[in-house]
Amino acid sequence: MWVESPPEVRAAVDAVPPPPRRRAVRAVGLVVAAAVLVLVAVASLAVGAKPLAPGDVWHGLFADSGSYADAVVRARLSRTLLGLLAGAALGLAGAVLQALTRNPLADPGLLGINAGASAAVVTAMTYFGVTSLTGYVWFAFLGAAAVGVLVYAVGGTRGATPVRLALAGTALTAALNGYLQAVMITDGAALGKMRFWTVGSLASANPQTVRQVLPFLVVGTVIALALARPLNAVALGDDTARALGASLGRTRALSMLAATLLCGAATAACGPIAFVGLMVPHLVRFFTGPDLRWILPYATVLSPVLLLGADVLGRLVARPAELQVGIVTAVIGGPLFIYLVRRRRTAQL
Repeated sequence: MWVESPPEVRAAVDAVPPPPRRRAVRAVGLVVAAAVLVLVAVASLAVGAKPLAPGDVWHGLFADSGSYADAVVRARLSRTLLGLLAGAALGLAGAVLQALTRNPLADPGLLGINAGASAAVVTAMTYFGVTSLTGYVWFAFLGAAAVGVLVYAVGGTRGATPVRLALAGTALTAALNGYLQAVMITDGAALGKMRFWTVGSLASANPQTVRQVLPFLVVGTVIALALARPLNAVALGDDTARALGASLGRTRALSMLAATLLCGAATAACGPIAFVGLMVPHLVRFFTGPDLRWILPYATVLSPVLLLGADVLGRLVARPAELQVGIVTAVIGGPLFIYLVRRRRTAQL
């Protein structure tokens, strides 16, 4: 993934090292972001059709006595854990894909990963009779993985450049969306089953689903975080990256693998959720600058804040029912992203 080059050459990839004060501010900011994430996670456990006090949440987590409040906390725990995992995965994958393609609008949908998962789910429901979340989660992950491999194979035939990868992903997404529409139009039952999944939701989370996707998310996270330095080099252009010792083919292949693992597992468990992987890296970049060694950790921490916060908001505005988290992220993300785009000083990749 990374070939050592002389220290004076390696230093160029990181530009001028930030002063100690700036590094300290970034480190403190990361700690503050982690504290905010803890608070949002507690809110996710406490807020719902039956509101719970923080003491009840603590008791349900660490001193389960079998009471109704304790049972509610345990039931919400899987939902909160899945929100933490899926949010981190989507934000981290979005940051990796934006760096890989050098495209500030890149997200899991750009390379066809969401479309692959959706096509696999509708196939499982329509032709194999799979109806449970734990049943079609594997189909969704395999569909996402297959499309990720296909995009890299098609886009990398003559060298996996950012433009070729984006074009291959766009073409495959269009083809798969056509397949989805054809199946759902001809099969009313498939349309009804897919309608809930394609919105994006954490409501169906259970311990088995969390256990199913956890290994893929852990591996994808480790790979993505390890790619920060090579992706910094790739962001400078192919020629500069080669001069700095980065293996372009290996870096792009590992980036695709990480994004496929992260997006595939998150989409399989929750459905396609928009704007998290697109918006959070942009917000983070305003504070960290273009250095992926800071962008990736910040995106990993702050993306679950957005996803869980949207989930909590969806429970509050429609109580005792709820709005699905995919709807809330779209409502929040659209106007906010327009604001970011229209700012005079847009954060650069």
